[in-house]
This record gives sequence, structure tokens and C-alpha cells, in this order.
Amino acid sequence: MIKPVIIFLSLVFFPIGVSAARYWSDEPRGGWQTADRSSAGLLPEASRHPDAVIRVYGARTLRWKSIFAIHTWIVVKEQNAATYTRYDYTAWGEPIRTNGFAADARWFGATPETIVAVDGEEASRLIPKIRHVVENYRFRAYGDYSPWPGPNSNTFVQAVLNAVPELMAVLPPTAIGKDYPYEGKSFGLTASGTGVFASLGGYLGLTIGWVEGFEINFLGAVLGFDVRRPALKFPGIGRLGMPAGS
Repeated sequence: MIKPVIIFLSLVFFPIGVSAARYWSDEPRGGWQTADRSSAGLLPEASRHPDAVIRVYGARTLRWKSIFAIHTWIVVKEQNAATYTRYDYTAWGEPIRTNGFAADARWFGATPETIVAVDGEEASRLIPKIRHVVENYRFRAYGDYSPWPGPNSNTFVQAVLNAVPELMAVLPPTAIGKDYPYEGKSFGLTASGTGVFASLGGYLGLTIGWVEGFEINFLGAVLGFDVRRPALKFPGIGRLGMPAGS
């Protein structure tokens, strides 16, 4: 009994140690006042791109929190719209922040990765569902944000993905807070309908599904694997294998 526990804890904490070593060896990104928040050049100019667009981006958080977690956000643009709309969920002011940054901006110096990318007619069909979730998200008042176990930025984005299962998307294991039970459910079917989940307040949990893969949530750290898009999932490090992006 002791040996499996040691193996499990090693699989959780060793990747976090690797991520910590990477954090300490990287060049500092500076404080939040001076960190780079310019466009990373991932999106074309909206006025020259007539197609509808859906993007979910994620980037490492600031300072020591980047060892464990990423911040995720949502970008949408209707067909022929001249601008993108970006939605973040943040710890300051009203949690839901609209167009507080450039759509594809670096997150305080960290270059974002694309987690979801949908364009054209399919994006046009799904954008109203996304906006509906944003407009009716329950944790939208001052003080609702909680960095751990949630609700935080990743809880917010996961709520959108769950409400739009057509995206067939899963946030990376470094999206701490994605497993927070924002609907108050302790168990049930996954949003994709391809599996089941159980959660103890976001502190402990288990998810098994074709879209979601196999994930163990241990105090917010996610360990598991993906069969649909083969990859291993580690806390701190993230996915090792095929990208999860659509």
C-alpha cells in the first residue's frame, strides 16, 4: 500500500519540481506593472479577416504561480466584425473583464498557446452560446474570484467549454481551477457526454471520458493521460504528447 502512494506522490511532485527549476532558471518577466502585454501576433487584423473566430488561449501566470498554473481566456469575433472580443476572469475589480488586453496579448510577459481554434460557419454557430454563458456566469460579483481551488480564470473558461461541448475541448492539466465544481455537482456525466466525473469541492477528483481522458485531481494538481489525442498529463509541466488544441 505504501509503495503505490509513494509512486503517485512522486508522479505529482517530481514534475512540479521540474517546473520550479525551469521557473528559477528562466529570465525574470518583471512585475505586473512593467511586464510585456503586447500582442503576440497570433491573430490577423480583425478588419481584414471576415470569418468568425473562436479562440481559447492560455499562458503561464505571473511570478511563482507560473510553476503550477496557466491563465486562460476566450476570444470571439462574429463574421465581418471589425474587432475581436476578449473575455478574462481576473482577481481585480469585477471578475469578468471584457477587452482589458489585446486579444492575443502576452500574459504579463508569457507568450500564449492556442488551446481551441474554430473559424468560419462553425464559429458563427457557437459564438452565441459562448456569449450566453459569459453573460449568465454565476460568479460575477466583486470578491467571487478565488485563486485556489476556484472559481478562477480557468473555472470560468471551463464553464464555457462545458456549455459548448461541440468544441470537444479540454483545458491543459496546468489550468488549476478547471475542476472546481462551479455548478455545485459532486459527480455526474462529463459535459461531452463521453465520460463521468467525481469531485470533492475541487480539492480532489477523478474524470474519465473519451474527450477528457483520464485525470486525477489532487489538490488542484492534475495527473493523467489522453487516449483520443495521445499524451501524458503532468502537474506543473502540462501535456507531453499530441497537442490538445482543436
